[in-house]
Amino acid sequence: MRYVITGAGSGIGRAVATLAPRAADRDGSGKVQLALLDRDADSLESVASELRGTGAECLPLVVDLSDPAAAGKAVEDAVSAFGGLDALVSNAGISSVDAIEDLGLETYQRTFDVNTRATFLLARAAFPALRDARGSIVATASISATHPTPPLGMYSASKAALKAMVQQMAVEWGRHGIRANCVSPGPTDTGLTRGSFGDPEDAAARANRNYREAVSPMRKIGRAEDIAEAVLFLAGPRAGHITGVDLPVDGGLSLTVMPLTGGTTGYRLDEIAQEATSR
Repeated sequence: MRYVITGAGSGIGRAVATLAPRAADRDGSGKVQLALLDRDADSLESVASELRGTGAECLPLVVDLSDPAAAGKAVEDAVSAFGGLDALVSNAGISSVDAIEDLGLETYQRTFDVNTRATFLLARAAFPALRDARGSIVATASISATHPTPPLGMYSASKAALKAMVQQMAVEWGRHGIRANCVSPGPTDTGLTRGSFGDPEDAAARANRNYREAVSPMRKIGRAEDIAEAVLFLAGPRAGHITGVDLPVDGGLSLTVMPLTGGTTGYRLDEIAQEATSR
Protein backbone atom coordinates (compact mmCIF):
# COMPACT_ATOMS: atom_id res chain seq x y z
CA MET A 1 0.00 0.00 0.00
CA ARG A 2 1.54 3.26 -1.18
CA TYR A 3 0.52 6.44 0.65
CA VAL A 4 1.08 10.17 0.51
CA ILE A 5 0.27 11.60 3.98
CA THR A 6 0.37 15.34 4.67
CA GLY A 7 0.85 16.83 8.12
CA ALA A 8 2.65 13.59 8.95
CA GLY A 9 5.01 15.05 11.53
CA SER A 10 2.49 15.35 14.34
CA GLY A 11 -1.07 14.81 15.50
CA ILE A 12 -3.51 12.98 13.26
CA GLY A 13 -1.09 12.72 10.33
CA ARG A 14 1.56 11.09 12.50
CA ALA A 15 -1.03 8.67 13.88
CA VAL A 16 -2.11 7.72 10.35
CA ALA A 17 1.50 7.04 9.41
CA THR A 18 2.35 4.99 12.50
CA LEU A 19 -0.84 2.91 12.29
CA ALA A 20 -0.59 2.28 8.53
CA PRO A 21 1.60 -0.87 8.84
CA ARG A 22 -0.89 -2.45 11.24
CA ALA A 23 -3.78 -1.56 8.91
CA ALA A 24 -1.92 -3.16 6.01
CA ASP A 25 -1.50 -6.37 8.00
CA ARG A 26 -5.21 -6.35 8.81
CA ASP A 27 -6.22 -5.70 5.22
CA GLY A 28 -3.66 -8.02 3.65
CA SER A 29 -2.52 -5.15 1.43
CA GLY A 30 1.18 -5.96 1.53
CA LYS A 31 4.24 -3.77 1.97
CA VAL A 32 3.71 -0.23 3.22
CA GLN A 33 5.41 2.69 1.46
CA LEU A 34 4.84 6.12 2.99
CA ALA A 35 5.60 9.54 1.56
CA LEU A 36 5.50 11.71 4.68
CA LEU A 37 4.93 15.43 4.10
CA ASP A 38 5.33 18.15 6.73
CA ARG A 39 6.95 21.56 7.21
CA ASP A 40 8.99 20.36 10.20
CA ALA A 41 12.06 18.36 9.16
CA ASP A 42 12.88 17.17 12.68
CA SER A 43 9.36 15.83 13.28
CA LEU A 44 9.39 14.06 9.94
CA GLU A 45 12.68 12.35 10.66
CA SER A 46 11.39 11.26 14.07
CA VAL A 47 8.33 9.62 12.49
CA ALA A 48 10.37 8.03 9.72
CA SER A 49 12.90 6.59 12.18
CA GLU A 50 10.09 5.07 14.23
CA LEU A 51 8.45 3.56 11.17
CA ARG A 52 11.58 2.07 9.67
CA GLY A 53 11.62 -0.32 12.60
CA THR A 54 8.30 -1.75 11.36
CA GLY A 55 9.65 -2.53 7.90
CA ALA A 56 7.77 0.32 6.25
CA GLU A 57 9.56 2.25 3.52
CA CYS A 58 9.50 5.99 4.24
CA LEU A 59 10.13 9.01 2.06
CA PRO A 60 10.22 12.15 4.27
CA LEU A 61 9.49 15.31 2.25
CA VAL A 62 9.75 18.76 3.83
CA VAL A 63 6.91 20.68 2.19
CA ASP A 64 5.02 23.91 2.83
CA LEU A 65 1.61 23.34 1.25
CA SER A 66 0.87 27.07 1.15
CA ASP A 67 3.29 27.06 -1.81
CA PRO A 68 1.19 26.12 -4.86
CA ALA A 69 4.15 24.42 -6.55
CA ALA A 70 4.95 22.18 -3.60
CA ALA A 71 2.05 19.71 -3.83
CA GLY A 72 2.70 18.58 -7.39
CA LYS A 73 6.42 18.17 -6.78
CA ALA A 74 5.83 16.07 -3.65
CA VAL A 75 3.39 13.76 -5.43
CA GLU A 76 5.79 13.43 -8.35
CA ASP A 77 8.59 12.44 -5.97
CA ALA A 78 6.38 9.87 -4.21
CA VAL A 79 5.14 8.27 -7.43
CA SER A 80 8.68 8.12 -8.78
CA ALA A 81 10.01 6.51 -5.60
CA PHE A 82 7.20 3.97 -5.18
CA GLY A 83 6.25 3.28 -8.78
CA GLY A 84 2.70 4.46 -8.19
CA LEU A 85 0.25 5.53 -5.51
CA ASP A 86 -2.70 3.85 -3.78
CA ALA A 87 -3.90 6.49 -1.31
CA LEU A 88 -3.64 10.23 -0.77
CA VAL A 89 -4.30 11.30 2.83
CA SER A 90 -4.66 15.08 2.78
CA ASN A 91 -4.54 15.91 6.46
CA ALA A 92 -2.47 19.08 6.93
CA GLY A 93 -4.47 22.07 8.12
CA ILE A 94 -4.26 25.35 9.98
CA SER A 95 -6.58 27.58 11.97
CA SER A 96 -6.47 31.06 13.43
CA VAL A 97 -8.37 32.74 16.23
CA ASP A 98 -9.89 35.70 14.42
CA ALA A 99 -13.35 37.23 14.53
CA ILE A 100 -14.48 37.77 10.94
CA GLU A 101 -14.57 41.55 11.36
CA ASP A 102 -10.90 41.47 12.35
CA LEU A 103 -9.75 38.90 9.81
CA GLY A 104 -7.02 40.09 7.48
CA LEU A 105 -6.91 39.13 3.82
CA GLU A 106 -3.55 37.39 4.24
CA THR A 107 -4.89 35.11 7.00
CA TYR A 108 -8.07 34.46 5.00
CA GLN A 109 -6.04 33.46 1.94
CA ARG A 110 -3.56 31.28 3.79
CA THR A 111 -6.40 29.39 5.54
CA PHE A 112 -7.95 28.46 2.20
CA ASP A 113 -4.55 27.82 0.60
CA VAL A 114 -3.64 25.15 3.17
CA ASN A 115 -7.05 23.77 4.17
CA THR A 116 -8.69 23.66 0.73
CA ARG A 117 -6.43 24.46 -2.21
CA ALA A 118 -3.69 22.05 -1.13
CA THR A 119 -6.04 19.06 -1.37
CA PHE A 120 -7.09 20.13 -4.87
CA LEU A 121 -3.48 20.45 -6.01
CA LEU A 122 -2.41 17.18 -4.40
CA ALA A 123 -5.38 15.29 -5.82
CA ARG A 124 -4.95 16.74 -9.30
CA ALA A 125 -1.27 15.77 -9.30
CA ALA A 126 -2.08 12.30 -7.95
CA PHE A 127 -4.95 11.65 -10.35
CA PRO A 128 -3.05 9.62 -13.00
CA ALA A 129 -1.43 7.35 -10.41
CA LEU A 130 -4.65 6.92 -8.44
CA ARG A 131 -6.53 6.14 -11.65
CA ASP A 132 -4.00 3.46 -12.52
CA ALA A 133 -4.24 1.93 -9.04
CA ARG A 134 -8.00 2.50 -8.59
CA GLY A 135 -6.94 4.25 -5.41
CA SER A 136 -8.45 6.56 -2.84
CA ILE A 137 -8.38 10.05 -1.37
CA VAL A 138 -9.16 10.83 2.26
CA ALA A 139 -9.17 14.42 3.50
CA THR A 140 -9.39 15.62 7.08
CA ALA A 141 -12.31 18.04 7.31
CA SER A 142 -13.95 18.92 10.65
CA ILE A 143 -17.35 18.99 12.30
CA SER A 144 -16.80 22.75 12.02
CA ALA A 145 -17.53 22.32 8.31
CA THR A 146 -21.15 21.67 9.30
CA HIS A 147 -21.29 23.58 12.59
CA PRO A 148 -19.59 27.00 12.24
CA THR A 149 -17.19 27.51 15.13
CA PRO A 150 -16.37 31.02 16.35
CA PRO A 151 -13.95 32.70 16.59
CA LEU A 152 -11.97 30.66 14.07
CA GLY A 153 -12.35 33.11 11.22
CA MET A 154 -12.45 31.22 7.95
CA TYR A 155 -11.60 27.76 9.36
CA SER A 156 -15.19 26.51 9.17
CA ALA A 157 -15.69 27.92 5.68
CA SER A 158 -12.44 26.41 4.41
CA LYS A 159 -13.37 22.98 5.77
CA ALA A 160 -16.89 23.21 4.30
CA ALA A 161 -15.35 24.00 0.92
CA LEU A 162 -12.96 21.07 1.36
CA LYS A 163 -15.81 18.68 2.07
CA ALA A 164 -17.77 19.82 -1.00
CA MET A 165 -14.66 19.59 -3.18
CA VAL A 166 -13.91 16.02 -2.08
CA GLN A 167 -17.51 15.02 -2.81
CA GLN A 168 -17.11 16.59 -6.25
CA MET A 169 -14.06 14.41 -6.78
CA ALA A 170 -16.09 11.37 -5.71
CA VAL A 171 -18.72 12.12 -8.37
CA GLU A 172 -16.33 12.98 -11.18
CA TRP A 173 -13.62 10.40 -10.54
CA GLY A 174 -15.69 7.41 -9.50
CA ARG A 175 -15.80 6.25 -13.12
CA HIS A 176 -12.01 5.96 -12.95
CA GLY A 177 -12.19 3.75 -9.88
CA ILE A 178 -11.05 6.53 -7.51
CA ARG A 179 -12.85 6.88 -4.19
CA ALA A 180 -12.84 10.22 -2.31
CA ASN A 181 -14.02 10.68 1.28
CA CYS A 182 -13.61 12.94 4.32
CA VAL A 183 -13.31 12.34 8.02
CA SER A 184 -14.56 15.10 10.32
CA PRO A 185 -12.97 15.09 13.77
CA GLY A 186 -14.52 16.74 16.78
CA PRO A 187 -12.33 18.00 19.63
CA THR A 188 -9.16 15.89 19.48
CA ASP A 189 -5.96 15.87 21.50
CA THR A 190 -3.16 17.09 19.24
CA GLY A 191 -0.41 19.66 19.50
CA LEU A 192 -2.71 22.13 17.74
CA THR A 193 -5.33 21.90 20.50
CA ARG A 194 -3.01 21.79 23.52
CA GLY A 195 -3.52 25.46 24.36
CA SER A 196 -7.29 25.17 24.10
CA PHE A 197 -7.97 22.04 26.17
CA GLY A 198 -4.87 19.84 26.22
CA ASP A 199 -2.64 21.50 28.81
CA PRO A 200 -3.31 19.98 32.26
CA GLU A 201 -1.22 22.69 33.92
CA ASP A 202 -3.43 25.51 32.62
CA ALA A 203 -6.62 26.17 34.60
CA ALA A 204 -8.53 27.63 31.63
CA ALA A 205 -7.58 24.66 29.43
CA ARG A 206 -8.66 22.21 32.14
CA ALA A 207 -12.01 23.98 32.55
CA ASN A 208 -12.54 24.02 28.78
CA ARG A 209 -11.72 20.32 28.56
CA ASN A 210 -14.12 19.44 31.38
CA TYR A 211 -16.93 21.34 29.67
CA ARG A 212 -16.22 19.82 26.25
CA GLU A 213 -16.19 16.34 27.74
CA ALA A 214 -19.44 17.02 29.57
CA VAL A 215 -21.32 18.04 26.39
CA SER A 216 -20.07 15.00 24.44
CA PRO A 217 -22.19 11.84 24.55
CA MET A 218 -19.00 9.79 25.03
CA ARG A 219 -17.82 12.17 27.80
CA LYS A 220 -14.29 12.31 26.41
CA ILE A 221 -11.98 14.10 23.99
CA GLY A 222 -10.88 12.17 20.92
CA ARG A 223 -7.38 10.82 20.35
CA ALA A 224 -5.39 11.24 17.16
CA GLU A 225 -5.47 7.44 16.85
CA ASP A 226 -9.28 7.46 16.79
CA ILE A 227 -9.25 9.67 13.72
CA ALA A 228 -6.39 7.75 12.11
CA GLU A 229 -8.25 4.44 12.29
CA ALA A 230 -11.17 5.99 10.41
CA VAL A 231 -8.83 7.48 7.80
CA LEU A 232 -7.08 4.17 7.21
CA PHE A 233 -10.38 2.32 6.91
CA LEU A 234 -11.65 4.74 4.26
CA ALA A 235 -8.30 4.69 2.44
CA GLY A 236 -8.07 0.92 2.31
CA PRO A 237 -9.73 -1.98 0.50
CA ARG A 238 -12.33 -2.69 3.20
CA ALA A 239 -14.07 0.56 2.19
CA GLY A 240 -14.04 -0.41 -1.48
CA HIS A 241 -17.67 0.61 -2.11
CA ILE A 242 -17.67 3.80 -0.01
CA THR A 243 -17.17 7.16 -1.68
CA GLY A 244 -18.37 10.73 -1.17
CA VAL A 245 -18.98 10.33 2.56
CA ASP A 246 -18.08 12.71 5.37
CA LEU A 247 -17.55 10.51 8.42
CA PRO A 248 -17.84 12.34 11.76
CA VAL A 249 -15.38 11.00 14.33
CA ASP A 250 -16.50 13.16 17.21
CA GLY A 251 -17.82 10.94 19.99
CA GLY A 252 -21.36 11.93 18.98
CA LEU A 253 -20.82 15.63 19.66
CA SER A 254 -22.49 16.74 16.43
CA LEU A 255 -25.73 15.03 17.61
CA THR A 256 -26.13 17.15 20.73
CA VAL A 257 -27.46 20.44 19.33
CA MET A 258 -31.16 19.68 19.85
CA PRO A 259 -30.87 18.04 23.30
CA LEU A 260 -28.77 20.97 24.53
CA THR A 261 -30.91 23.73 23.05
CA GLY A 262 -34.12 21.95 23.99
CA GLY A 263 -33.17 21.84 27.65
CA THR A 264 -33.94 18.13 27.95
CA THR A 265 -33.53 16.76 31.46
CA GLY A 266 -30.01 15.44 31.80
CA TYR A 267 -28.82 17.66 28.95
CA ARG A 268 -29.58 21.16 30.26
CA LEU A 269 -26.68 23.57 30.05
CA ASP A 270 -26.80 24.27 33.79
CA GLU A 271 -26.63 20.52 34.50
CA ILE A 272 -23.72 20.12 32.09
CA ALA A 273 -21.90 23.04 33.66
CA GLN A 274 -22.38 21.45 37.06
CA GLU A 275 -21.04 18.13 35.77
CA ALA A 276 -18.03 19.89 34.27
CA THR A 277 -17.15 21.79 37.46
CA SER A 278 -17.48 18.65 39.59
CA ARG A 279 -14.81 16.77 37.61
